[in-house]
Amino acid sequence: MTMPELISVEDFFSPPERLLATIAPDGHRIAYLAPWRNDRLNIWVQSISATGDLADDARCVTADAARSVYIYYWTDDPRWLLYLQDGGGDENWHVYRVDLDAPGAAAVDLTPFPGVRAMLTLPKGRPGKAIVQLNKRNPELFDPYELDIATGDLTLLAENPGNIVEWLCSRDGELFNSAMTADGDMELSRWDKTSGTLRAITRYSGVDYPVGVSPTQITPDGTGIWVGSNKGRDRIRLVRVDVDTGAETEVDSHPTLELSVQLGLPSPLILDARTGDLLGVRYYGQRQVIHALDPNFAAVLKNLSKLSDGDLAQITSDDSGQRWVVSFTGDRDPAVTYFYNHTTGASRLLFRPYPRLDPDTLAPMTPVRFAARDGLELHGYLTLPIGIEPTDLPMVLLVHGGPWARDAWTFQPEVQLLANRGYAVLQVNFRGSTGYGKSFTQAAIGEFAGKMHDDLIDAVQWAVDQGYADRDRVAIFGGSYGGYTALVGVTFTPDVFAAAIDYVGISNLANFMRTLPNVARPFLTNNWYRYVGDPSDPQQEADMLARSPITYVEKIRTPLLVVQGANDSRVVQAESDNMVAALRARGVEVEYLVKEDEGHGFLNSDNQIELYRAVERFLAQNLGERARSGEHARSRKMKG
Repeated sequence: MTMPELISVEDFFSPPERLLATIAPDGHRIAYLAPWRNDRLNIWVQSISATGDLADDARCVTADAARSVYIYYWTDDPRWLLYLQDGGGDENWHVYRVDLDAPGAAAVDLTPFPGVRAMLTLPKGRPGKAIVQLNKRNPELFDPYELDIATGDLTLLAENPGNIVEWLCSRDGELFNSAMTADGDMELSRWDKTSGTLRAITRYSGVDYPVGVSPTQITPDGTGIWVGSNKGRDRIRLVRVDVDTGAETEVDSHPTLELSVQLGLPSPLILDARTGDLLGVRYYGQRQVIHALDPNFAAVLKNLSKLSDGDLAQITSDDSGQRWVVSFTGDRDPAVTYFYNHTTGASRLLFRPYPRLDPDTLAPMTPVRFAARDGLELHGYLTLPIGIEPTDLPMVLLVHGGPWARDAWTFQPEVQLLANRGYAVLQVNFRGSTGYGKSFTQAAIGEFAGKMHDDLIDAVQWAVDQGYADRDRVAIFGGSYGGYTALVGVTFTPDVFAAAIDYVGISNLANFMRTLPNVARPFLTNNWYRYVGDPSDPQQEADMLARSPITYVEKIRTPLLVVQGANDSRVVQAESDNMVAALRARGVEVEYLVKEDEGHGFLNSDNQIELYRAVERFLAQNLGERARSGEHARSRKMKG
């Protein structure tokens, strides 16, 4: 067997040629992201025919040379595009408008308020309008505004009384919301604009929803709300809640899988582009499963499924429901994008975002499962380098963030980079991850640096027992909560890992909670307070410090790479600064990479390239060169 040629870091992390294509409501144009100045992704538009032929008229309609754009929306009038952009990763999103009828005109900032964060929705059936939620009046609370897209006028619709997490708007302009009660339960309510009060519709146990009720979507007729509910059962199904009675009626469910509500995965609800009617529902296990609930969409889905072996990712259509632009995610060929005409049945490949990557040279991502030491079944994914005997390999345990999230079957450039360098890559959905039922998530309560970490150690042991991993050459690498686990790994279990990479990770749980963004602080009851503790309580704070890596700096003897964005509003730079300063005070060498123009994770390609060059170099130094050489780590001990 021979390993494939080395693929450069640039090939993995340089910008895609095109990405995230969507079709306009009238079906005559597509929009997509593509590089512009400084390799920053910007929005481009291009005409498309009924057969999927692209005209030679592609043009860039935004001009951000500082930071890539990656969130945009067609409005119901194809003259206007809206997009979101923040400042250097600070997550204070602004809403910008692009006028496609005025080529060369600058985008207009519709929410030009410093330090204010915007959230945007485009309710079906409200021509020319959008709902923008802003924390302009109170930094901790979002109020809903109606945005006139053409004029930019913002009209305040209601003032948040102090407990509303999310506002919803029906086709006729009636406001609903998801709110947190004093005891932490989640309540769906209707807003009475005359009295400025809430009328409760139904309530959900807060312990079952650590990150809130999701999805919540007003039905087109305004008489119901589609909700992801696990009332009376372990896994989330889709129900319709009657807005008058609060009664639940099941819309759809899966016998073994949960509704796909995980952050980073496509929306679980597939809606008609014009009417907002429910077309399909997504579930996620090892791979995605889609239930078609509309006969016409079932026929569309059948034909779309013939285009690729991947999972359907982004799905867009014109208002007629006949012209579709869709993308597929795969473990080795990401975001391949097609045009499909349901009237004629014709389809066409529009583009592969990364034509420089040959799927045949990349490594398959294989679902795995095994038991934790207490018998809890764990699921994950194992990626093995191709062209080499999969035994006694150096391995990277790659830990997801959240922790209320999950790893899924999809293309991840860092996974493929590591596999190309000869490392096995193991990802495990440890207890506390979402997607496996509420009891699995709740098994993590009180288990930070406890059973949650045991699951990761058990995953390493499983890989060693199966013969995949060399026990002496295992690294841990994670971002956010995953960065916390990397630091826990080198403090609580310093003998397990030969190297660790902390990417925007938490070092002090109490300080982390005290410095969370304003908009998060009122709503910590069901997640951080319940799972870890309240730092305002001295006894709970003491327990939090006992679970914090910063408390055990003297135990660190494992080589450590720390990575941080200076504008990170979730895990502030002090979390990394304090850890690095404590190590350096001991005379311990630690590599520290900080980027002044990034936040909670690096977005711009030049910063990603620098990061993964550092990762490649760091792992080679501490786990050994590319696995084909069979060399063990040169040295796994730090000075000091």
